[in-house]
Amino acid sequence: MDVKTDSPDPEGLMLPVPGVDYGPLDGLLGYALRRAQNALYLDFYRAAAEWDVSPQRFAALVLISRNPGLRQGLLGQAMGLHRSGALRLTDWLTVQGWAERHDAPGDARAWGLHLTATGKRRLAKLEAAVAEHDRALLAALGEHGPALKAGLDRLAWVATAQSTTPQNKPRRQKS
Repeated sequence: MDVKTDSPDPEGLMLPVPGVDYGPLDGLLGYALRRAQNALYLDFYRAAAEWDVSPQRFAALVLISRNPGLRQGLLGQAMGLHRSGALRLTDWLTVQGWAERHDAPGDARAWGLHLTATGKRRLAKLEAAVAEHDRALLAALGEHGPALKAGLDRLAWVATAQSTTPQNKPRRQKS
């Protein structure tokens, strides 16, 4: 059974193409982040290719492992996914035999997610590969690595705060 998730196969690199005028894109922080994210995704995918695990699938395994009984909705919230995306991701993990749903104690209508023994073994191997992948990236950045990580964490908080204030709520334009 092939269960679709929100983790598509990686796209190609977004390196600047000679002769293409990128206009304001080259000056935008978001576009630089998108290029970097795409490159990191491809590099992660290569590091974890043996297990067919995307960064999203890895994150879900880690969150379920560290929070046994985590409800699917909370998993989705922690990962910034809509309900349907969290459902597809959970379905994929269960089809692989890496996670399973257990009834929640005291609430017959709810269930929580738990890693299976196979999922725990898989995650241990993945964590080692991902840690090595991350160490190599940080080493390549040298002294700038820790500052970049801290800056990206700060950027996420700043952008989130700006997007959730009432005066900055996105509005849909009527056509």
